[in-house]
Amino acid sequence: MKVGLEVHQQLLTGKLFCRCPAELSDETGGSFVRRLRPSSGEDRRVDAAAAFEASRGYSFRYETGPVDCLVEMDEEPPRPLSEEALDVALTLALLLDARPVDEVEVMRKIVVDGSNTSGFQRTALVAVDGAIEVRGKRHEILSICLEEDAARKVREGRDEVVYRLDRLGIPLVEIATGPDIQSGPEAREVAEEIGALVRATGRARRGIGATREDLNVSIEGGHRIEIKGVQELRKISEYVEGEGGRQRALLAVRDELRGRGAAVPPGAPTDVAALFGSISSGPLSAAARHGGPVLALPLPGFAGLLGPRPGTEERLGRELAEQARAVGLRGLVHSDELPGYGVTSELLARVRSELGLADRDGFVLIADASPERARTAIRRVAERAGAAVEGIPGETRDPLPDGRTRYSRPLPGRHRMYPETDIPPIPIPDARLRRLRSGLPERPAARLARLESQHGLSRDLVRQLVYGGVADSFETLTARGHAAAMVARLLVQDVPAVPARSDGTAFEPSLEQLGQILSAASRGRIGKEGIPSVLRALASGSPDVDSAIATTGLEGLSPDGLASLVDRIVRNQASMVRARGGEAFSPLMGDVMKEVRGRRDGREVADELRKAIARVLGETSSAPPGAGT
Repeated sequence: MKVGLEVHQQLLTGKLFCRCPAELSDETGGSFVRRLRPSSGEDRRVDAAAAFEASRGYSFRYETGPVDCLVEMDEEPPRPLSEEALDVALTLALLLDARPVDEVEVMRKIVVDGSNTSGFQRTALVAVDGAIEVRGKRHEILSICLEEDAARKVREGRDEVVYRLDRLGIPLVEIATGPDIQSGPEAREVAEEIGALVRATGRARRGIGATREDLNVSIEGGHRIEIKGVQELRKISEYVEGEGGRQRALLAVRDELRGRGAAVPPGAPTDVAALFGSISSGPLSAAARHGGPVLALPLPGFAGLLGPRPGTEERLGRELAEQARAVGLRGLVHSDELPGYGVTSELLARVRSELGLADRDGFVLIADASPERARTAIRRVAERAGAAVEGIPGETRDPLPDGRTRYSRPLPGRHRMYPETDIPPIPIPDARLRRLRSGLPERPAARLARLESQHGLSRDLVRQLVYGGVADSFETLTARGHAAAMVARLLVQDVPAVPARSDGTAFEPSLEQLGQILSAASRGRIGKEGIPSVLRALASGSPDVDSAIATTGLEGLSPDGLASLVDRIVRNQASMVRARGGEAFSPLMGDVMKEVRGRRDGREVADELRKAIARVLGETSSAPPGAGT
């Protein structure tokens, strides 16, 4: 297996080519509609991915935010590239031991999926030939680029896609590794190390979508597959290993197809709609009712190879169906899943007879109310079926929540690039590099060792702080006098456990709020066990920490009140205490914690409980002979 990464990280600066706020907003001020078409690149050829996106025929609606920016709307030339963002990219180049270019040339990358109003994305090469070491292994860094992020997709219909312009133009650094990663776990570790380096600059944006990885995966005999836009670090390994399994399954199908001499016959597909006039259910029924075509593509030698393969859920039929979905159909029906979908055994036999198929031959059926869309879909399915005999075609795939992927578009290539004519080249003088080199941030490995030594925390806990991107917050809070162990638990355990808000955004309390919560816990105003409840109250809308504490009802139990509460509970269970002795601690601890509900620290509660049990047992041992209980 060979794996290469492209790590994309939004930078915490202003926008790259205008001076608008670089923040997401749900407030909209209006909208406009565009249709995009591909243009040729610098070598006068049209990129395959751009041509495919244009063939979908979408129109694109763009929602503007509180500020209407003519640069974002592509009604005004871009402003000069952000020097602040360029400094961050150059700092990363130096941290990765890469060689900065002498002059930054901004290029246009043709993209006509609607994510850019102009039909292209601006990108600039900043440095090349870097390296990063993970677990003693050197990984090549091919390039470091600075580019503008795309518009944010809001919703998608059958013929129109709606984007919001708030994300368009946010600076994005792209770090591309060489194909020297050999497994899913290794890919995750490399991505984690690169992410920690980016966050070390202090200019990495946080939040959903701020970090995205593209995974390039191939196995021996396969082809490079790009899995685009993975947002969860923990799922990188799953996607990589899943793609390896998909390619192995498809290569096994290829070998069987070749052994059978399978091929996709040239020529137009057969319209068998006349055979389906009476079908009353299934995906073919709608087209039959509305007089649309039912196109049949014969696949000689494909019988039994379109469905699931032994030991895997991967199937060639799904690959073909993804081609149909890519042009707007809901899918297709293939011979390995029939009879079914409203197709009876008798109807199946008639279709096979109409197509002149032998026992080892399969077929695909596509139906749609639009004859043009059906013909486009069957043509793409035929191309994909033909490619199955050759092996695995290179393509871009989208990650799915369950760890699988689906076809998105052909792999883009060099034909989509040409120079940006509105932005002059930017020289990178040695003096600028010397200035940046003199102020390089601490590397993650060095910071991990320092914090571990300085605070006496476990290496695993410190690693979560450093590689989780919260080490800055940890050092700020501990410098204010808060206990290191309590701060670490708050940052790596309590805050991440707070559920996302109703709009899907993650809860991100301010440092001031975190400091107030820690102070309340250290003063005994709330127990450490009550911190998660206070955080949830803040996430649910409490305006400040005091209100959150009041909302949860965690305040109001003094040390004397705790002692009185524990004594009452123990004396109510005195008979059990006398019968079980010290073993009564565990059940009584549960009863006490139900009453305390995070208002006091658990260790403090345990100490008071042991004292109360000892008092009851002491009274029993000192009672006169014959005394009742």
